[in-house]
Amino acid sequence: MSSIKDRQRAAARARLEKEMAERASAARKRRQRQAIIGSALAIVVIAGAAVWIVAALGNDDDKKSADAASAPPAGTVACTWIPEDGSTGAKVKDVGTPPPNVPNVGKATMTMDTNLGAITADVDQAKAPCTAGAFTYLASKQFWDNTKCHRLTTEGIKVLQCGDPTATGKGWRESDGSGGPSFRYAEENLPVNAKPAYPKGTIAMAKTSAPSSTGSQFFIVYEDTDLPPDYTVLGTISKGMDIVESVAKAGTDNANGKGDGHPKKEITIKTLTMAAA
Repeated sequence: MSSIKDRQRAAARARLEKEMAERASAARKRRQRQAIIGSALAIVVIAGAAVWIVAALGNDDDKKSADAASAPPAGTVACTWIPEDGSTGAKVKDVGTPPPNVPNVGKATMTMDTNLGAITADVDQAKAPCTAGAFTYLASKQFWDNTKCHRLTTEGIKVLQCGDPTATGKGWRESDGSGGPSFRYAEENLPVNAKPAYPKGTIAMAKTSAPSSTGSQFFIVYEDTDLPPDYTVLGTISKGMDIVESVAKAGTDNANGKGDGHPKKEITIKTLTMAAA
């Protein structure tokens, strides 16, 4: 009897051990499958991350390439030329617009060959690059040839104003002083905190009270003058200041009021040129 029970217990133990072995084997296989699946998912995630990184870097490179392609060449700066169609009342001489990028290094010499002699000025392109670029462009179009300096002020403000392309011929017209090119641009190189703001010998740009209304008209300061620092300083007279002083000494016709009108001693710009210094 005892022998039969021992055999039954042994058989039961054998079955239990077999079941446990089978379960252990199944568990191992399940863990192996999970490990394989987990590894595959990890590979997919890593691959996806790699693709994202490559794409992101590629987009960044593309952006850098695009920025580099659109950036002005070395030694130049981008200028914004605003179309002027005459709707503001200006008399427009259509000459197109200057190139989008102009030099912002080096210096140039502006030369006005007038009926009274030559007047030259030093222009720093680093300080007023867009204005210098506009002058270089307009000079290449003979924009100021045979134009008269149309205004002289002698009371407080001591300037001779020139640059209207329509101020030509004999005599004076009410429209003199209203002409300009087919574009305008923002003010630059403003003499903020300078005393006086516009010392003798300065060439500065005329404008209206509106911002970005600089065009082709300019004024030459023949005595230290304090004006609001709203007018672009283009350069400084280096030769011919005596010519401007002689025009100022002759006085004005007071057409716009006492000490403000057309110069009695006419001065005509036969040619205006810009050249690298």
